[in-house]
Amino acid sequence: MSLFKNDALFGRLEDAARKDPRSSQTPPAQNPPPLPRPPYPEPVKQDAARPDSKGSKLIVGPDIKLKGAEITDCDTLVVEGRVEAAMDSRVIQIAQQGVFCGTAGIDVAEIHGRFEGELTARKQLVIHATGKVTGKIRYGKLQIEEGGELSGDIGALGAGDTARKDKPLLAKPLTNLV
Repeated sequence: MSLFKNDALFGRLEDAARKDPRSSQTPPAQNPPPLPRPPYPEPVKQDAARPDSKGSKLIVGPDIKLKGAEITDCDTLVVEGRVEAAMDSRVIQIAQQGVFCGTAGIDVAEIHGRFEGELTARKQLVIHATGKVTGKIRYGKLQIEEGGELSGDIGALGAGDTARKDKPLLAKPLTNLV
């Protein structure tokens, strides 16, 4: 007897059950059910009260390096990897493992990781307990959690220093206030 005539191999019983509608034997499904999707990391959660909940968003994920870029027309930049760039934006969020090196003119900076370079936070700079900010830093309001670090040339912005995009990041020279 040939191997191809084996009833178990091709399921002759299933074929007979499909042909005879009176058969009480239900044929098994032809295709197995789809496998469950692998778990993906949860997206960064936004507070409804924050102004950054709308608009364009760029997320540089973990283990991603973005180098030599100029980032414009981005409402929110989320840094989970490493970014070496110049940017002008509304919001920057640097995750605990994230690093930003370069020049940034933004409205709100929320730092859990590291920022190195020139930072102008026109409205608010928030440095969390794991955050470290170094370089030439200008801010509207400043909030530092216990454990957060801030070092370099640091100064508060005056009322006329909140320029964005159409004016230079620092409209007039600032004196060293530290």
